[in-house]
Amino acid sequence: MSTINTVTEQLTRAGQAIEHDSFSIIDAEVQGHDYTPEQWPIVRRMIHANADFDFNGLTDFHRDAVEAGVTAMLRGGAPVVADVEMICSGLSQPRLAHFGMRTHQFISDADVIAQAQQQDTTRAVQAMRKAHRLGLLQGAIVGIGNAPTALIELARLIAEEGVRPALVVGMPVGFVSAAESKDLIASQHTVPWMVIRGRKGGSTLVVAALHALLALAEARQKQTMAQG
Repeated sequence: MSTINTVTEQLTRAGQAIEHDSFSIIDAEVQGHDYTPEQWPIVRRMIHANADFDFNGLTDFHRDAVEAGVTAMLRGGAPVVADVEMICSGLSQPRLAHFGMRTHQFISDADVIAQAQQQDTTRAVQAMRKAHRLGLLQGAIVGIGNAPTALIELARLIAEEGVRPALVVGMPVGFVSAAESKDLIASQHTVPWMVIRGRKGGSTLVVAALHALLALAEARQKQTMAQG
């Protein structure tokens, strides 16, 4: 099991104790896993967010995913581009601000809706295209938890237009193209990714994964400062 210190947002000892006990219960019930010490805190926080142990196994990582995400955060100023507002609302703004990061989503913008209607596509597709036009996808951490078509469009932008996010957290939930979209993003080798295989997923899990990455970045930052 991981011995990495997980930075917590709990502000009271009682809250910290509950979180610590929750992680201990998860570790005890899982008993074993095939993840690296860097990957497991992410999977564990996802299990903690949904009380679903299936994520031990369904969660899959590009070999460079964790390092790419932490490095982008430590570099400072990396955009977080999401498919829906729920991800932006769920992320801790103080923790993002610590690394100079801001969230972006365009799913309800009037121009996005108009383009989707004119071109007979989804709003999610047009939202990814807008993020690309604004230059927000380069070096970004992209979190997709709701719309498989957003992930499919992102894969196209990577393959055909040279878009290079720092990391793709692809976890859309659903029955139409959800599993296929995650397999598609994981089949390319240019951009690091983490996905949940199959139909399961959701914005809550993207938020959990990103909070775990933020915790890893904070822990590394503190370690570097202590050594320096």
